[in-house]
Amino acid sequence: MTVLNGKGVLDGIAIGKIVFYQRKGREAVKRHAENTEEELRRYRDAKQQEAAGLKKLYEKALHEAGEKSAKIFEIHQMILEDIDFCDAITDTIQSERVNAEYAVKKACDTYVQTISAIDDPYLKERAADIKDISQKLIEILANAESDAFTSDEPVIIVADDLTPSETVQMDKSKILAFITINGSVNSHTAILARSMNIPAVVAVGEQLGLRYNGKNAIVDGASGRIYIEPDTATLKLFSERKEAKEAEQEQLHCLKGKNSVTIDGRKIKIFANIGGPQDVEAVLNNDAEGIGLFRSEFLYLGRETYPTEEEQFQAYRSVAEKMKGKQVIIRTLDIGADKQADYFEMPKEENPAMGCRAIRICLTRQDVFKTQLRALYRATAFGNIAIMFPMIISVGEVRAIKQIAQAVQLELSGEGAAYNPGTKLGIMVETPAAALISDELAKEVDFFSIGTNDLTQYTLAIDRQNPGLEHFYDAHHKAVLTLIRITAENAHKNGIFVGICGELGADLSLTETFLRMEIDDLSVSAPCVLPLRKKVMETRVDR
Repeated sequence: MTVLNGKGVLDGIAIGKIVFYQRKGREAVKRHAENTEEELRRYRDAKQQEAAGLKKLYEKALHEAGEKSAKIFEIHQMILEDIDFCDAITDTIQSERVNAEYAVKKACDTYVQTISAIDDPYLKERAADIKDISQKLIEILANAESDAFTSDEPVIIVADDLTPSETVQMDKSKILAFITINGSVNSHTAILARSMNIPAVVAVGEQLGLRYNGKNAIVDGASGRIYIEPDTATLKLFSERKEAKEAEQEQLHCLKGKNSVTIDGRKIKIFANIGGPQDVEAVLNNDAEGIGLFRSEFLYLGRETYPTEEEQFQAYRSVAEKMKGKQVIIRTLDIGADKQADYFEMPKEENPAMGCRAIRICLTRQDVFKTQLRALYRATAFGNIAIMFPMIISVGEVRAIKQIAQAVQLELSGEGAAYNPGTKLGIMVETPAAALISDELAKEVDFFSIGTNDLTQYTLAIDRQNPGLEHFYDAHHKAVLTLIRITAENAHKNGIFVGICGELGADLSLTETFLRMEIDDLSVSAPCVLPLRKKVMETRVDR
């Protein structure tokens, strides 16, 4: 038996065969380009194709690993669209008259060399992201197939390192564990492994060579140890530990069909967040009591033109019908800030998180807003749909929204279209302004949903897309929790329900706090539903 040591990423045990992940190792060969315009067109087409691929990876990560992991691909989208990165590629094509593949490689190498020279873990991760994005661009330009991993049986994957896109595209059912020779516990791949609930060990070093390919091994994600060709006693010990962990997981499955009620009888609903119809299967498999946040903006991303009313209607109807009467809260488009679509032709902003986004776009581009509302109202005839509006800061905005909604209903009535005139309308409370005037806002709507991600960002004045500020970021900050409490109190005072749909909803250390605030529902990524239900059922509020 050989024992190797690395850094554990997730407390889990895997027992199986080691298989090394081999890449084809493509090189972007430099070629002279007679027609630079053609090379620029090829680059633009490849960039557009990669943007569509990133949207799919986002949705897959959201489905399998949750919102935090999916955000990795939002960061990739931002890098792909980064003006300096794009200009470096186009300038090389034009000034050196070279092919697009080489221009991408040169821009990548330049950025990676600059970033890697700086002793900063955050920047080192950005270097890995740039490599990932550039490699995909080169593959698209070369019409080459991705290095897809395939296996007939579940195995332990070993690689020098894995990119986020490689990790997400692998068939989860064929992966027992990840081992990387390089990498760090804070890498994006490590984050994905944790979220996908796959044991992983990183930074094992060159001691793990190809000579171990095909050998049986045990991966202990807690200690970071790898036991290659384990002896009988070690195999028996870890087999027993693995069975115990699987029994714990089975207990979670036993909670399906049960109400989310505390020991002393306090009930709360546990909903799931989704990005599109493809995520409903995970919602049902994890026994969510409804959908607390359908991010409709993902119908607008990764495409060249606005989605039509009919496209949107079919997506909303599909989700409502699959949920069979359970509530589906659909948020109107939240484009802007970290979610951009070129065809919106938004002007460049110095601080897009504070700029024209979400409801501000809807109220200034009412043709786009009305198209979405028509689709939403038509879909209400096919299920229990509620409509929610993001980034509200004033009563005036809510009243303007309601006037537009009434006009849309009149249009549909005139056309003889079916819809539910009693559709509930709600708002997201994700700004301190909305929280502080929640007493007034509650008189205008049917429900609140607290978006804790943006509420924390705006309360603490910290860009949540900047991991370099993590040291200052405190989601448990007293100011944030106070605003949540004020919002809940004002909602109940005015007879409306209030939920939480941000990441704090899945924070088990705050579950009791939210129960004490009498929050009516928590909406989380689908894999978090059953662990959250277990936490609720183990909690006593009145003590």
